[in-house]
Amino acid sequence: MEVNIKEFQELSTYELYKIIQARINVFVVEQNCPYADCDGKDFDSHHLFYQDGDTITAYLRIIPAGISYSEPSIGRVLVKKEYRRQGLASEMMKKAVEYIKENFKSNSIRISAQKYLLEFYQELGFKRVSEEYLEDDIPHYEMLYKY
Repeated sequence: MEVNIKEFQELSTYELYKIIQARINVFVVEQNCPYADCDGKDFDSHHLFYQDGDTITAYLRIIPAGISYSEPSIGRVLVKKEYRRQGLASEMMKKAVEYIKENFKSNSIRISAQKYLLEFYQELGFKRVSEEYLEDDIPHYEMLYKY
């Protein structure tokens, strides 16, 4: 499986299409949550994705500080259904954290985590820093990783 980290302008139109397709399939279709996926943040983000041939198997975006939060953040974390339970999400998040440590001037990372993934992110070192809130009608927590 191939791992890529690319800035928006480095993505081919084909890669961008496959990424958006994966995000819609997981977040809109699978989670039955209609929301505006194209929020303008992709232009400034770094896109980390795993590919198996032409298939995007896992994806996340790394958002620089000042766009979503005052710290860099990680969002749109997904693993395609057929590739789950293989440790890809954990591996991908660790790569994202290391990438941020090496490329961004910050000592923390903030995320908005779906409630059902709270334990997953805590195992990676993120701490819950907010009360539960609704984002697109799904319970979430803000979480912070400090290094």
